[in-house]
Amino acid sequence: MKIGEAMGNLTGKVHQTPLKQSATLNHLTNAKIFLKLENLQKTGSFKVRGAMNKITSLTGQEAAKGIIAASAGNHAQGVALAAALQGIRSKIYMPRHTPLSKVNATKEYGAEIVMAGETYDESYQFAAEEKIRCGSPFVHAFDDEQVIAGQGTIALEMLRQNSQLDIIFVPVGGGGLISGVALAVKSINPSIRVIGVQASGASAAYRKFTGQKVEPYLPINTIADGILVREPGAVTFPIIEKYVDDIVTVADEEIAYAIMFMLEREKMLTEGAGAAALAAILCNKIAIGQKKVGCIISGGNADPEKLPLYKSLAKMPMDLNLAK
Repeated sequence: MKIGEAMGNLTGKVHQTPLKQSATLNHLTNAKIFLKLENLQKTGSFKVRGAMNKITSLTGQEAAKGIIAASAGNHAQGVALAAALQGIRSKIYMPRHTPLSKVNATKEYGAEIVMAGETYDESYQFAAEEKIRCGSPFVHAFDDEQVIAGQGTIALEMLRQNSQLDIIFVPVGGGGLISGVALAVKSINPSIRVIGVQASGASAAYRKFTGQKVEPYLPINTIADGILVREPGAVTFPIIEKYVDDIVTVADEEIAYAIMFMLEREKMLTEGAGAAALAAILCNKIAIGQKKVGCIISGGNADPEKLPLYKSLAKMPMDLNLAK
């Protein structure tokens, strides 16, 4: 993966987001925690990095055909913005139940929206059929080498901002983000541990990584809709298997606790996927005492109307192993 080349492609097109320490987190965990705030990225999510790298890499002939994608949220906005900045037409298939706020945000970046299918998987199938019909390039949400390379630029930034990190926690859905991060980290310093974090309600990558059977047709459900993925990618999983040190899971109650922690202590609203890596740290999923720990806050596009739900979930469990 050409992550260094991707870094050049993205210069001036995306934000270099802050790597912020939290005294409160340091105290709670007996470690030094550095939050990589991709919730402050353009479109409110890291997804624009991969989309931008893929789209800027298209030939003129490919770009002239317009691009196609499928997404229920952050990837759609990243694709729409990246295409608009390059003057390329984009058509994005979104599930019919996608919140209107996300649909409107994607439209505002200039994309043509097609509401099709009840789930992401169904929308993806409609988009794949359209790609075959018209021959337009398809920008996959995670299972694409140029998308993975774009996501890997986060790790390059983190290590330029702090080269002394011992561990980096990364949320995992289809695996595009953690694949890019792991490739970048291990090429620079193989001793840095890369820890993936999945929601327990959508844990296919965790199950596959730990040698358990993956049931692709079982229901999946989590408040972290950004990592609500049925199966890891065919491109991403071999990278995960080779370069990621461990994957852990977090319950929705633990994710909600992390969302409320960020809101109350850091004054930032993060989405479920964005808070997943922090949930693993707060809930002691991996021993981190005295370590320098990077934590990717991957996005901030939360629905404010769901705050009461997050608050109730965060208060519900009395026996969570929260850091003291």
